[in-house]
Amino acid sequence: QKNQKTFHTTNIDNFQQLYYIFYMEYLNTHPIKTSDLGFHKNLFGGKILAWVDSAASGLAMQLCDTPMVVTRGLDQCVFHKPGKEGQLMKIYGRPEKVGNTSVTLYIEARSHSVYTGNQSLLLSTYITFVRIDEEGNSIPISEKAKSRIKNIMEGNIDKNDKLL
Repeated sequence: QKNQKTFHTTNIDNFQQLYYIFYMEYLNTHPIKTSDLGFHKNLFGGKILAWVDSAASGLAMQLCDTPMVVTRGLDQCVFHKPGKEGQLMKIYGRPEKVGNTSVTLYIEARSHSVYTGNQSLLLSTYITFVRIDEEGNSIPISEKAKSRIKNIMEGNIDKNDKLL
């Protein structure tokens, strides 16, 4: 019976890990218009980066319980496929790491066909945000926010939490 309990616990832990790996909070949608295209009729890279940074900053504000966060950097920004006119671009994210003053988010931008509902990965990146004070100096993220972020990363998501 002890082995059954261990097996059950292992399944729960694996489920929580898998849930976290595949869980992405929906952040925003943008229709891809002619004015968003570059020379090759693909979604302009600068446009997608601006949309992703804006959506991710909203998630960072929610997670840190404050609007006082700034983008510290984008890392491993990979363009997987081009976005095309007439598609929707949907942005998803989740916390990846939390430090004393910063939170790093994993962000995906996906094209969405309104005809089929199929989605394709356009861009994936990690964006780090830092909590700041009124003068722009980094300050610690609250313990309450850090604890909640860690719980999300561990797959311990409270369904009553209005955050996610």
